[in-house]
Amino acid sequence: MASPEPASQAEPSSKPSALLRLVRKVFPVAPDFYALLNAQCELAVRTTEALVEFMRAADPITGKMIRKLEHEGDELKRKNLDTLNRSFSTTFDREDIDRGIRSIDEILNYAKTTVREVEALGVTPDEDMLEMAKRIHEGTQALCRGYRLLGKDAEAAQVESYAAHKAERNTEKIYRRALSRLLDDDRLAEVVAAAGDDGTIRVAREIVRIFRRREVYRHLSNSADVVALAGNYLHDTIVKAI
Repeated sequence: MASPEPASQAEPSSKPSALLRLVRKVFPVAPDFYALLNAQCELAVRTTEALVEFMRAADPITGKMIRKLEHEGDELKRKNLDTLNRSFSTTFDREDIDRGIRSIDEILNYAKTTVREVEALGVTPDEDMLEMAKRIHEGTQALCRGYRLLGKDAEAAQVESYAAHKAERNTEKIYRRALSRLLDDDRLAEVVAAAGDDGTIRVAREIVRIFRRREVYRHLSNSADVVALAGNYLHDTIVKAI
């Protein structure tokens, strides 16, 4: 006589137990804010990289790309702030997360408005603008590396926060050098000497050219300030975590 088939064992339920569901409801798992901030940083790096390319030739297609990236950044910021506002608990200080989200997004905003200024003022980017954009990009890359290290290696993250701030100082050096060349007395004297009968018109045009270019220099300098501020916020977050 054949032996009876063994009773089939019940498959383990994939659903969490009632107790686990209750615990999760009362104490929900904190969102991974490290990952959310890293995603914002990576988008900021892509945007400043595009800004460098834009400063090579003011290509309208690159300008459109920067606008598109900035719109993506706005949406990502909105989602991250919404996640923060809805979260019961956070992996680190709530205020630091909020400042990180907003300061990283501001880098994208300044990249977009820089493109707007170049296009609206009819300025052709020069070597100084390109160099300033490169320093801004380097600072944003340092900021991104710092946020990747946040919660893993405080010392290394701190070094990157300093590098983000240093990028602002390097940009400021280029800014002062560019202004010095732009406002050179000898250059204006050459314009006056070569003006001839229409001297007033040519000098007026040169002055307008100077002011337009100076506005773009100033805006790039302010962009670097935004990167430095984001680096300062990262530094504050690291110090609290140590």
